[in-house]
Amino acid sequence: MEDPSTRDPAQIPLPDDRPDREALVALHNAAERIRGEVGKLIVGQRDLIDLLIVALLAGGHVLVEGVPGIAKTLTARLIARTIDATYRRIQFTPDLMPSDVTGSSILNAAEGRFTFNPGPIFGNLVLIDEINRAPAKTQAALFEVMAEQQVTVDGTTHPLPDPFFVIATQNPIDQEGTYRLPEAQLDRFLLRILVDYPDRQEERDILYRFRSDFRHRQLDDVQRVLSQAEISRFRQVVEAIYIRDELLDYIADLVHRTRAHPDLYLGASPRASLAILRLAKARAALDGRDFVTPDDIQSVAGPALNHRILLIPEREMEGYSAQDVIEEIIRALEVPR
Repeated sequence: MEDPSTRDPAQIPLPDDRPDREALVALHNAAERIRGEVGKLIVGQRDLIDLLIVALLAGGHVLVEGVPGIAKTLTARLIARTIDATYRRIQFTPDLMPSDVTGSSILNAAEGRFTFNPGPIFGNLVLIDEINRAPAKTQAALFEVMAEQQVTVDGTTHPLPDPFFVIATQNPIDQEGTYRLPEAQLDRFLLRILVDYPDRQEERDILYRFRSDFRHRQLDDVQRVLSQAEISRFRQVVEAIYIRDELLDYIADLVHRTRAHPDLYLGASPRASLAILRLAKARAALDGRDFVTPDDIQSVAGPALNHRILLIPEREMEGYSAQDVIEEIIRALEVPR
């Protein structure tokens, strides 16, 4: 297989007003190759894989939430292996300090001065496992990192590499030794993916696939298929995807209704509107289209909004979820023609 680092990214033409067919085909084929490589180990989880690719193309960070043992971390690790980029993994724990993530200044005795020692956050793709196990002080260290792609230590700002992509995981069931992510931290994530158990057939396929491979030796077969230069170029392609005015109004109406909904204590901010816009464009590009449809918006609205709105306590006690409210709003909105 061709080494992605040797390919000339200029072969994929830059978009002018709208991306041409060659650029879209290149992006679509790259996504198919990523799916194929990840599928060497992962059974099912198509929505998880697609949304991770969409977020990568849209240039945002992802929070993956689900019970233990459903391949959240493994899927993120496999996505990282398909990209010719620096991969870092940080296990969050209650005793983790901010400097353990961002880095710190260390005295260089030979030179008689302090030098900055970068932390593990300095990578292209960073997996933060169990993000809700670190205390608020450490979580707060990620605010500047995720919003501005830089770290400031001792008054000096250090830019992070580009591309920079954070995938964080958390378990919604185990509450012992965890710290709830504040709304400001959640808002830094472009989307939150809720991962459920596999169905019976997928469970059966998992057993068949790994009955003679307990140590996941197939992981070594996963190939790198995408270079850093191609990611930057594809992000420009996504930005050039066309969206008509009526669909921008549709996004605005959708988000505005979260602020006036009687079942919601907290509605979505304009950052949510921009998140839906970016994700809808990436979703269209993933399907090989140079224009956004209402289906694109509806398919990403849940992941873009479910962590940005809060139910009133009464509805939460009745078993309603944020996704229920989002679906209700979508059903009530008139779809642009």
